[in-house]
Amino acid sequence: MSAPTASSGGLQRLHVVALGGGTGLPVVLRGLKRAMADMDGSLTGIVTVTDDGGSSGRLRRRYNVLPMGDIRNCLVALSSNEPLMSRLFQYRYDGHDELGGHCLGNLILTALADCSRSYLKAIETSGQVLAIHGRILPATLENVVLRARLKSGRRVRGESRISKSRETIVEVSTDPPSPAPAPGVLRALRQADLIVLGPGSLFTSLLPNLMVRGVAQAIARSRAARVLVGNLMTQPGETDGFAAVDHLTALQRCTGARLVDYYLAGSGPIRAAQRRRYARQGAYPVEVSATALATLGVVPVERGLMRDDPELAKVRHHEGKLARALLRLVGSHRAARGPADRRMARAARGARTPHARGVTTG
Repeated sequence: MSAPTASSGGLQRLHVVALGGGTGLPVVLRGLKRAMADMDGSLTGIVTVTDDGGSSGRLRRRYNVLPMGDIRNCLVALSSNEPLMSRLFQYRYDGHDELGGHCLGNLILTALADCSRSYLKAIETSGQVLAIHGRILPATLENVVLRARLKSGRRVRGESRISKSRETIVEVSTDPPSPAPAPGVLRALRQADLIVLGPGSLFTSLLPNLMVRGVAQAIARSRAARVLVGNLMTQPGETDGFAAVDHLTALQRCTGARLVDYYLAGSGPIRAAQRRRYARQGAYPVEVSATALATLGVVPVERGLMRDDPELAKVRHHEGKLARALLRLVGSHRAARGPADRRMARAARGARTPHARGVTTG
């Protein structure tokens, strides 16, 4: 697929929304922060809030607060003050006492939320301290618990228990169901020129965001370039044996809507030592079939996105390569949409019935 670069025109004003959690969303945000540095527009990260493990889980159970770990990581990813304040926010206490295992950033965010009586204000204030380029929003402000039904019929409650179950996940849901979106979430999606889903854990990082009330519908109606960044490897106990088409099918089955225009797959050699290490854990490269994706109306895009580091034990996306691929993709999407948008505008001007004016596409 040929596509203009970000500097070739048309991308100087760009509104980007990325959804996810875990380790994947910070990679997307960090790369886009740098790639969009000279552009006018906005960058928003919408973060899942179902984490109940580690420091976040302990604070959540103790103080009945939102899990702050993924939010903290995304704030740091957007920070322009990484050398000092970012290290401070990521500082983790050693030991097994009450502070042991806690990240200082989680404690700061929790304290700010308590002082201001507002999670959004706590995140905003932390963003100012870290001098972030962009905005971080929790998907919802409700205290959401993730639930799963496994292949055996067993039901599991809690994200950390689901991740550790090592059994095929059949269905996920939230308690309460359809939690209300946090202020600003739906507006950001409506204004977006590029919507990025993933990479990350399908059932525990990505789908919880899409089960927030109105989020999937807003993405389905959007005329933005809607991209699923494909995971490089399967995840044991969560996506065993999943190909790219299985990830997309799970999204459609869960939301009842078509949410993706492009599947961005990372190509490149995986070293034998890495393959063996992952195989011992039951993880393998995610297979991508252009024919299978086409049956879902999704365009496959393959780019060299992997980090080439002999010292790196894990297979990871290169944040810069990923960001550049995403910006090229939205450029080509805009170019392709131009003639179609003009035809639709002419048709709308010529339409005389109320019904025609109410038609939406997505």
